[in-house]
Amino acid sequence: MKLRTKSVHTGVNIDKTFNSVITPIYPTSTFYFDEIGKNKGYDYTRSGNPTRAALEANIAALEGGVNSSATSTGMSAITACLFFLKPGDHIITGDDIYGGTYRLFNAVLKPMGYKFSFINMRDLKKVKAEVTKNTKMFWIETPSNPLLNIVDLEAVIDIAKKAKALTVVDNTFLSPYFQKPFEFGADMIVHSTTKYLNGHSDVVGGVIVYANKEVQERGRYLVNALGVSQSPYDSWLVLRGVKTLAPRMDAHQANAIKIAHFLESHKNVKKVYYPGLTSHPQGDLIKKQMKGFGAMLAFELNTSKVSLNKFFKKVKYFALAESLGGVESLTESPWFMSHASMGPEGLKASGITEETVRVSVGIEDADDLIDDLNQALKGS
Repeated sequence: MKLRTKSVHTGVNIDKTFNSVITPIYPTSTFYFDEIGKNKGYDYTRSGNPTRAALEANIAALEGGVNSSATSTGMSAITACLFFLKPGDHIITGDDIYGGTYRLFNAVLKPMGYKFSFINMRDLKKVKAEVTKNTKMFWIETPSNPLLNIVDLEAVIDIAKKAKALTVVDNTFLSPYFQKPFEFGADMIVHSTTKYLNGHSDVVGGVIVYANKEVQERGRYLVNALGVSQSPYDSWLVLRGVKTLAPRMDAHQANAIKIAHFLESHKNVKKVYYPGLTSHPQGDLIKKQMKGFGAMLAFELNTSKVSLNKFFKKVKYFALAESLGGVESLTESPWFMSHASMGPEGLKASGITEETVRVSVGIEDADDLIDDLNQALKGS
């Protein structure tokens, strides 16, 4: 079964009473037992719910995993993954990861005794040099948020395996439609399902997908024990959204390619970050491990010509908002918004500047979006 078909059909046909084509929502908090030790497979919704199970089967099928755990937010999925470890364990990750992930690692877990190396993960020599006997996890975000840097999945995962460390890949930016980390040996994949998997900016959620039964058993135990599983209502919304993942991603990407080329040629734009441009320095790696370029891009605005505030006030079809992956176009300033928790030092180390603008390209008409950007980029 191909991905387009999986996204529509996997996990949905569970209503045998009325043969509903759409997966029902099971809002119950608890399920009664036929007798002690005997039920219909569910006892309490935090531990398991038919609607959530349908979503988990669907996303696992899209990524090629054995199972998954749908969580309340993307950050709760990340948090659950870190509970595979204990204080004193060492995690290697990028210096250009999502600001919320950086905040959790640096400001919450680091003071608890977790050890982190925030490095340029494109530098394989640096990655190898950071490995210690206590290295237990490699946290990989590729493409990175927001500068679209690409980590060599095969090479870094090989280093991790030699260190007997777990590998977790944040695949939010590309979705399973454009990238399959399990093909390169990853142990777990995380998504903020708030983004492309749901795709309509009307739910917050996350998911952990497992490559094998060993990590699945531990991961599902942790999600239940931590109490971070997703509600039936939100699970239903994501399951509804994922049905259109493939056509949405095609539309998103088609628009992003056109906009990236437009921005690259604009006199008031200093630099554009987008994997679909020939100017991206990692073209060979992109061809090797990605099936597409996605719809996230960033650029450096020449603020001596157009101020950030003026640009954000003038755009009509790009809402000034955090988040990404919805059908509508969004834009924001990572320095002041999504990545502000990294602080000036962390931001500078990542390559983000005060002139960096992140864009989540929606599925509107590309010409309308380009016209809107063009008028907003005009100098004063």
